Amino acid sequence: MIRNRHKLEEFYRELIRTENISHKQALAIYESLHKEAVALGAISHENIWDGFEAVLRIARAINGLNS
Repeated sequence: MIRNRHKLEEFYRELIRTENISHKQALAIYESLHKEAVALGAISHENIWDGFEAVLRIARAINGLNS
C-alpha cells in the first residue's frame, strides 16, 4: 500500500529526470528481460495471460474501480 503518494510521485519524477533513456534502449531492455523470462520458463506464449483476469479484478477492487 502506498502511504505517501506525493513522495512516490517525486521519486518517479526524479528517476525519469536522472535516468532518461531512449525508446530504443527501453525496448532493448524489455526484449532482453522477456527473452530471459521465457528461457527460465517463467512465461511462455501459452501462459502469458494466465491469471490476468484475477489480477485485474484485484487491482480494480484495490483502486475502487467498477468492472
